[in-house]
Amino acid sequence: IKVEMDTLFTSTEYPINWTNHPNETEEYWNQFVQPVWRIVLWAIAYSTIVIVSVVGNITVIWIIVAHKRMRTVTNYFLVNLAFAEASMAVFNTVINFVYAVHNEWYFGLIYCRFHNFFPIAAVFASICSMTAIAVDRYMAIIHPLKQRLSSTQTKVIISVIWALALLLAFPQYYYSNMDWLPGRVVSAIWKPHWNMGTRKHQLSYYVCVAILLYFLPLLVMGCAYLVVGLNLWASEIPGDSSNRYHEQLNAKRKVVKMMIVVVCTFAVCWLPYHVYFLLHQSFPELFERPFIQQVYLAVMWLAMSSTMYNPIIYCCLNDRFRVGFKRAFRWCPCVPAGSSDAMELKCTRYMHTQTSMCKGSRMDSTVCERAREPEETSPPKPVAVELMASIHLSANMSSLHNLF
Repeated sequence: IKVEMDTLFTSTEYPINWTNHPNETEEYWNQFVQPVWRIVLWAIAYSTIVIVSVVGNITVIWIIVAHKRMRTVTNYFLVNLAFAEASMAVFNTVINFVYAVHNEWYFGLIYCRFHNFFPIAAVFASICSMTAIAVDRYMAIIHPLKQRLSSTQTKVIISVIWALALLLAFPQYYYSNMDWLPGRVVSAIWKPHWNMGTRKHQLSYYVCVAILLYFLPLLVMGCAYLVVGLNLWASEIPGDSSNRYHEQLNAKRKVVKMMIVVVCTFAVCWLPYHVYFLLHQSFPELFERPFIQQVYLAVMWLAMSSTMYNPIIYCCLNDRFRVGFKRAFRWCPCVPAGSSDAMELKCTRYMHTQTSMCKGSRMDSTVCERAREPEETSPPKPVAVELMASIHLSANMSSLHNLF
């Protein structure tokens, strides 16, 4: 069986008798020809995704990699997420747009296979990175005294994520090929074990893809952030009303808020895409009408636009990323003079309170030193004879090493 690839990682059938009736084929595709003005508008929309995504995600990578104190467990996963999204924007967004508009493959066999293979790997790596961040936040806030991931362990997890992503996507590469129809060439995938007379296997495939790449990870992240949110917003330490405690609590809340916005944005952008192709298997006759091309371009644009929102979210909701973006774009006239402070000057989120913290008792001085410890250090072990307040403070500080 032969199925034409005109999507990110799913396929649609084309009539098997097209080669016998070239006139019908030409008439069928003529109904999808768009006016030039509409193509130009879509081209601008898709180009915006590529520019914003590439510039934004590369800047995120630079902010984290170039500044030592930004190299935390969470930020390592953000680097992986940014790399996957920038790669998706560069290698697939424009190609998908051209293919969807012209209904013809211009890019050769090698890119045909890469085009059908890489999006699955990139989407899987993105969603797994967000899931890993959710689990890391859960462990840091719910179990702050447990040993945290080291830098090496984090890099190993990222490598495993990409290995699984490439393995999951390999069948798409293996079965990809080009096919010649009357008057045009298409990118196709050969599925030798699917029965063309039924859609059972195809529907099962799409359901599995949607579960693995969308619903299951969102369920895990939703549960993790629900528990974390209840812990941060519904619990207060009786009698502990110090400014330091509330600053630490607010800092953790800001990180969780930012990641919840990232996850919700991903969910909103990709839900129509999965629904579109699940409906295609149930009501294929609807997808032969001329208007469906505009629906597909809109759905695909929304899915691809998910690659450009995260840098904007980081800049708006995280102080240190905002400083990094200002420093990266200090040459821009719209960036106020003097706003591009060096990242090293903000060695911790709590730099503004370190002076008052260090002026206090010896315990305050210890806390100040702990705030400067690198990410990879293990969380401090509370001494058995310490007061409960000291134990709670140590737990708070151990969980804060991994905040942005």
